[in-house]
Amino acid sequence: MTSKVQLMSIQFGRSPDANQNSWTRIRKYCAHSQTKNTFNLLIKKECERLSDKDGLGPISAWAQLRPMANPLPRDSITAMKDRDYTPLDRFLMGLDQGVRTLFGPPLATERPSPAAALPDPELGERERRHVARLMRINHTGEVCAQGLYQGQALTARLAATRASMARSAQEENDHLDWCEHRIKELGDRKSLLNPLWYASSLAIGAAAGLAGDKWSLGFVVETERQVENHLDGHLAEVPTADLKTRAILERMKADEIHHAELAQAAGGVELPVPVKLAMKLTAKVMTGTVYWI
Repeated sequence: MTSKVQLMSIQFGRSPDANQNSWTRIRKYCAHSQTKNTFNLLIKKECERLSDKDGLGPISAWAQLRPMANPLPRDSITAMKDRDYTPLDRFLMGLDQGVRTLFGPPLATERPSPAAALPDPELGERERRHVARLMRINHTGEVCAQGLYQGQALTARLAATRASMARSAQEENDHLDWCEHRIKELGDRKSLLNPLWYASSLAIGAAAGLAGDKWSLGFVVETERQVENHLDGHLAEVPTADLKTRAILERMKADEIHHAELAQAAGGVELPVPVKLAMKLTAKVMTGTVYWI
């Protein structure tokens, strides 16, 4: 049996068709090992390669790769994604995620912080305090994102929807980790209101999931679009010399755009205008309070 390390190190050629045998071997490995994220991660990496080198957007790249990502047999899908978790199992896993979100450390991916290799800027006291508070807002926003994703995953009806949200939530954990680290570098603290916002977001996410997967995915699309606009506003306020903060925000923005595209491609629908306005109002309340508390 080919090892996971060997599979992850396969070098893909320019044409996906030229590597059909490799993709087949990867699918068989995933089914055998019950590793639900391995094949999806490789598909995602290949999408990114096509986007970067061939000039394709994420959706076009996925369209090329979709034939290779045919669903595994039903028994394999069950073993990989559902695995007969009891309600108590799911409750404990959700509790663990919540504790990690609020008190850390979060379960981040393999990606390093985009600010890791950048120099510390020389900021005045007023600038430092303002940037730290902006990053506190962004950190609480990621706490809310975890609550939303986890709530939606609890009530999502399709296993594929739950799996998609799980990967996006894991990438949002990167943002959580990066923001927290930057706040510490700036000599400030996280918001004291995080538990309240997490619980509220968890309830909203679960309600969105109960409405149906298409509405739940639509909620993700709208959330990510509003976050994208919010990050643009913060980038306009962060000093040009603060390369560390700007690098984090730019990478977060790119991820939010990507998550919105994935949710829309998976069947997310446009939300009614009143729902969008309510989301914007809630976000204003959150940003206004977390800046100070």
